[in-house]
Amino acid sequence: MIGYLVLALFALFAVTYFMGRRRALTSVSGEISKLHSLPSHHGMFLGLAAAGPALIAVAIWSIATPGIESSIIKSRFAAELAGLGIPQVEAFVRDARAIAFGGLVGFTDATKEAAAIAYRSIHQTSIAIILALSAVLAAAGFYLAYSRIAPAYRARHVVERVLKIFLILCSVVAILTTVGIVLSLIFESLRFFQQVPFYKFLFGLHWSPQSAFTGAGTEAGAVDPNIFGAVPLFVGTLLITLIAMLVAAPIGLMSAIYLSDYASRSVRAVAKPVLEILAGIPTVVYGFFAALTVAPFFRGLGESVGLGVASESALAAGVVMGIMIIPFVSSLSDDVINAVPQSLRDGSAGLGATKSETIRKVVLPAALPGIVSAMLLAVSRAIGETMIVVMAAGLAANLTLNPLEAVTTVTVQIVTLLVGDQEFDSAKTLAAFALGLVLFCITLALNIIALRVVQKYREQYD
Repeated sequence: MIGYLVLALFALFAVTYFMGRRRALTSVSGEISKLHSLPSHHGMFLGLAAAGPALIAVAIWSIATPGIESSIIKSRFAAELAGLGIPQVEAFVRDARAIAFGGLVGFTDATKEAAAIAYRSIHQTSIAIILALSAVLAAAGFYLAYSRIAPAYRARHVVERVLKIFLILCSVVAILTTVGIVLSLIFESLRFFQQVPFYKFLFGLHWSPQSAFTGAGTEAGAVDPNIFGAVPLFVGTLLITLIAMLVAAPIGLMSAIYLSDYASRSVRAVAKPVLEILAGIPTVVYGFFAALTVAPFFRGLGESVGLGVASESALAAGVVMGIMIIPFVSSLSDDVINAVPQSLRDGSAGLGATKSETIRKVVLPAALPGIVSAMLLAVSRAIGETMIVVMAAGLAANLTLNPLEAVTTVTVQIVTLLVGDQEFDSAKTLAAFALGLVLFCITLALNIIALRVVQKYREQYD
């Protein structure tokens, strides 16, 4: 229902835009020069006034309503929920919401059914309220804005002011989202480090969070900190990323050099889109390819020369991941190389340098900042990949540098720890936030290094 309401508001914006434009033209008998603002500004003004407040109300309603509805359900069924912990109460409300909207739950009872009926009734009431409020706001906004459209009205100033505020809000949302992510990682990680020492997590060599509360020699309910050593995860992540970059970096960079300096226009027009198709393939398809084709190929190849290759190996995952990120390196490097001024190439050729010498000694050094950025993006993409590792490298946290053995990565373990209903006060679940914090710090360090490189060479070639 809300989706239809949003679509109706966008349709209202389109209709009122043309109505405002037409009224502005009519008010001056078609002589645009008599208008203070362009007809499009008047149309935009009427469209924003008619649909904007209603859209804001719908957005606020969408954010606030779930919490309000859940609070009402908790208060109505406070007697039935008395004695239950916070996780059980949240699970009850979640099941009631699922039943109310036709979802499936593990089990149900009379209390949940009654809560679902109440939840459905409350939700229908809130929808009726937001529909009525949206209609009132749209009608009032349309009336006030339509009556103001006149030759001397400064619609452009109003529209530009509204768009400026919108852009500022978008920037604020992006900043607050980043701050929220960082703070959530830090606070949850601090809760984890209260149970597991920081040094045992960073330098421990054994990772087995599934047995967090069954460690030998620990008291009942106590946490064994010795099973939260994340070094195997860091080593596995770096190993697979290294293999992926050994595949993607040379192939992607050489492809970019060929497409930018050697390929004809007809070849480039075909080769570049075909190469970039790799970026549009879902990662799960790459995972199938790695598990069903690449991994058996490497295992058979290893057996033919007397090497033991695991069914799920870092080599298979790294090679397929490298193929996946080739377009990131190739496309970005190609754009950067093409951005190098032609005058540098002409000057090098005028001094007697060959084409290959010009590329090696002039073009690539000038394009180095952009190439470093492309490599950094590829590394970040490789570090954050999950599906390929799950299907081709496995879940075993082995501490090894042998690419022929099974390993796992930080992102895979984060997903594994957060699958299903979790208690966010246990070390097993909080370990995912600690892993995320370390991953964030590593990525931040890579970005800082890349910025330093970019600044150094940009001063030389600008």
